[in-house]
Amino acid sequence: MSKNTVLIVEDEEDIRTLLTYNLGKEGFSVTAVESGELGLQHAIEDHPDLIILDLMLPGMDGLSVCRALKNSDNTRQIPIIIASAKGEEADIITGLEMGADDYVAKPFSPKVLVARIHALMRRTVQQPADQSDVVSIHELEIDPVKFKAKLAGEKLELTSNEFHMLHYLARHVGWVFTRYQIVNAIRGEDYVVTERAIDVQIAGLRKKLGKYADYIETVRGIGYRFKE
Repeated sequence: MSKNTVLIVEDEEDIRTLLTYNLGKEGFSVTAVESGELGLQHAIEDHPDLIILDLMLPGMDGLSVCRALKNSDNTRQIPIIIASAKGEEADIITGLEMGADDYVAKPFSPKVLVARIHALMRRTVQQPADQSDVVSIHELEIDPVKFKAKLAGEKLELTSNEFHMLHYLARHVGWVFTRYQIVNAIRGEDYVVTERAIDVQIAGLRKKLGKYADYIETVRGIGYRFKE
């Protein structure tokens, strides 16, 4: 069986060495680079199974790398974990808005990072059958296998987080979910996120839905649901 491949984009040599060693012990095939430009190049050419991405990089910063990868059909589905010393809420929200799949603030335990890598890979390897069916409701069509969504016949340009959130809500029309039920369903119970971060992502999703924004209803004091 071939090893899962991980691309590390980190400018600090000590951290690259530490992560390469620990991930190698866990059976991953690791490539480590020190700049955003090299990270983007390797991601496009090698298409790794997962990327660990620092934000503060020389030249092209981590958010720009994340944005470029998530805006491309060829690399959009590669899971990205941002690992950065910038642990403020605003930075976490920005990373999520760019399409990052997880966020780990430095300093972090290599064991914790490895556990989150395994959890993220388990969630992205294969979807259950009932989650792989095309969802067609109102003017919306979502194909989770092809990772494509259309609204009134027009393609929706969504981040990975927005896509999974919309798919989850649309599969459960009329059901009311708390913010944490939503994030647990699409990212796992081990993911730590603030309520504001989820509200920001819902707001971004509604903006992209345009005149159909009311498909996602706010249930005051509870959370959100997809309109019946």
